[in-house]
Amino acid sequence: MIGGNESCVAGLIPVSYLSCLTYILGEWTGVEHIEDYLSYAVYLSWVLFPLAVVFLLPGVIVILFYTSILLLHIYKRKNELREAYSSDFWAGARQMVATLWDGHGRIWHGYELHGTGNIPEGPGLVVFYHGATPADYIYFMARLLIQKKRYCHVVADHFVFGVPGFKILLDAHGVMHGPKEECVSALKKGCLLAIAPGGVREALFSDETYNIIWGNRKGFAQVAIDAKVPIIPMFTQNVREGIRTLGGIKIFRSLYEYTRLPIVPFYGGFPVKLRTFIGEPIPYEPNITAEELTAKTKAALQALIEKHQKIPGNIFRALMERFQRQKDD
Repeated sequence: MIGGNESCVAGLIPVSYLSCLTYILGEWTGVEHIEDYLSYAVYLSWVLFPLAVVFLLPGVIVILFYTSILLLHIYKRKNELREAYSSDFWAGARQMVATLWDGHGRIWHGYELHGTGNIPEGPGLVVFYHGATPADYIYFMARLLIQKKRYCHVVADHFVFGVPGFKILLDAHGVMHGPKEECVSALKKGCLLAIAPGGVREALFSDETYNIIWGNRKGFAQVAIDAKVPIIPMFTQNVREGIRTLGGIKIFRSLYEYTRLPIVPFYGGFPVKLRTFIGEPIPYEPNITAEELTAKTKAALQALIEKHQKIPGNIFRALMERFQRQKDD
């Protein structure tokens, strides 16, 4: 019998709810001293809770992606009849999704964008360092669209086009597979195009030292030469401290090399300070080779990293930078 004094009665001795529950579980399971097991389970839950959080927080990025997809589907259904009267069917949807991502960047990371004056009025190829996720690029794209009314296309890895539900998101934002001809054509039409030459390998296997992992990739340089456009280097401060990967474990590297799928656990989602810096353009030179332009671009990107990133990266320091003001643009 349970009375108003929040106790239950076992014989003539009143006990608390917890003791009563422990007694009932012990009788039901037949386990002796079950209270010791329960105490140990509670202890483990407190110990493992922070670890669970750092692996679950990156899921917020996935939620934002699918929220964006849902908004695009709503927009598409609502505006199908207006397509014939619009020069760009997805223009309103891009603004809507940009507002969503820019709001997340402002609130969670205090996101800042510096050096937009280095982006040319016409076409250009933005070359950026790839963090564990492309969230920093999306914040950049959203802020650029909102503030400067400029839209930047991007080249994505092939596996992205196979992610369930992503087709409408990729179509709305003009994401490209990356054939050189398609990229050159877009640039010649006056588009702004972004690419991370390190791709998925750099995203998964670079670390807090911010090492650039391009291998022998120089196709982006040939694209810039063929399209006769400048290259604009770009880097986001603390991008490795927001979300990190377990890419240093050899088995995950082997799995990636075998499957070419990003089968590497992520952890983090920390609200670190993110600042994107756009460097000075590398102008088109008619007589430069792809190898020479690749080397110049890598050096320019490395210079941005050395100027704006304290190496090795530190999560606590990146969190504290939320309270510091950037003095120079």
